[in-house]
Amino acid sequence: MHAFTLNGAAVALDLPEDATLLHALRGPAGLSGPRFGCGNEQCGACMVLVDGEPRTACTLSLAAVTGKAVVTVEGLGTPEAPHPLQSAFLAEQAGQCGYCLSGILVSAAALLAHNPQPEEAAIRIALEPHLCRCGSHNRILRAVARAARGDDSRAAREMA
Repeated sequence: MHAFTLNGAAVALDLPEDATLLHALRGPAGLSGPRFGCGNEQCGACMVLVDGEPRTACTLSLAAVTGKAVVTVEGLGTPEAPHPLQSAFLAEQAGQCGYCLSGILVSAAALLAHNPQPEEAAIRIALEPHLCRCGSHNRILRAVARAARGDDSRAAREMA
């Protein structure tokens, strides 16, 4: 049995020792935010927070999160109370297909938790592990900067 906290709620999953966190999240936990992309920690589509740090769930064993706190994009906010990043991404129209966005939002949330006012270079470094094939990079950078500013200004457009 693997017991951990998932998006603020205690869970216990009875899965084999070699099960990955991504398998557990998308299967028994019923979440669709973390996505399977490459399966080799190369794309960031499966990014989650483990005790506040971004981790790829595609190769992370479920056993490795026993007793820890896991947060997925579903745990960042709700439709009624979205995370500032979620609001900023919508305002900046930062997504197209959206496949990569859940992982990007999770990594950006970790960045802002550790560095509430990041410079553009810090945002780029934090998001480097993520592949986005839609070409939304500049809008994504603006959205993270906008969320960091905490206001509804268009000043974030100056970045990128």
